[in-house]
Amino acid sequence: MDRRITKEELKLAVTEAYKRFRENREGKNADYIPYLAHIDSNLFGIAVCLPGGETITVGDCDYRFGIESISKVATALLVLKDYGPETIMDMIGADATGMPFNSVLAILLENEHPSTPLVNAGAISAVSMVRPVGNSCGKWEAIQSNINQLCGNVLPLIDELYKSESASNSNNRAIAWLLKNYGRIYDEPEISLDLYTRQCSLGVTAKELSIMAATIACSGYNPVTKKSVFPPQLTEKITSMMATVGLYEYTGDWMFRCGIPAKSGVGGGIIGVLPGIFGIAAFSPPIDKAGNSVRAQLAIRYIMEQLRLNIFSGERVVIV
Repeated sequence: MDRRITKEELKLAVTEAYKRFRENREGKNADYIPYLAHIDSNLFGIAVCLPGGETITVGDCDYRFGIESISKVATALLVLKDYGPETIMDMIGADATGMPFNSVLAILLENEHPSTPLVNAGAISAVSMVRPVGNSCGKWEAIQSNINQLCGNVLPLIDELYKSESASNSNNRAIAWLLKNYGRIYDEPEISLDLYTRQCSLGVTAKELSIMAATIACSGYNPVTKKSVFPPQLTEKITSMMATVGLYEYTGDWMFRCGIPAKSGVGGGIIGVLPGIFGIAAFSPPIDKAGNSVRAQLAIRYIMEQLRLNIFSGERVVIV
């Protein structure tokens, strides 16, 4: 028999999570990107999107911030759709490095593939695969259109963030050329690096990210726009990647405590996917040492614990 959770219970858990953690002062903004250093660290929002398209929001859910590494999920889905899972396994891989998301050492140790599209090396490699190869404008249109479809809205480029990232991305430039050295980047390195930087600089809200998460939870069907974005069979592929490396070297701890595949970005956002149940997003700029929002982690963990939700429980749950 299905266990039922009412929308009122869900709303109460979301509201209580916001109240409990809005005064938390742990972590700090990602100051290695100058633009992010100056974002108000008190911003905090939580959003949940249900399979019927209804959204539950509390706090700063309409504030537009840099999507950053959460964009990796979208582009991973795009190349999975265009090339198929087996080709992605051959050209990039799906394994965690156990190292920081921007690790150069990981490439040197695992030069046969960039490990996964959800760390910087694999994400740059994934961007290089986006069609049409060699056409920067065409590739950007494909990347942006895909993210827009997942989020159910047109995401603008935050030009100041894009310039700030471009001026401080020496480490990613080294990654791009090292991938070139190993034959694991599939377009011009500078084109791929620029497009990767640009996609990370798109502005998104917590509400839009919850819709993106819900689209994954609903097997590629956007519950708000009522349009299919990607084939249903890719949900299990992308959620397995998120469960493996979504919060970088803290992912194992996260899955043990929370039991929800998630993906973070150094802009302060985190999305979580409970297949068939809901998509959740939380946003707050201060991050921990691995690059994950502190308040967002605490909020999502609290909601999961209060509602006894966990993908490993084997329990069937419905929201009514």
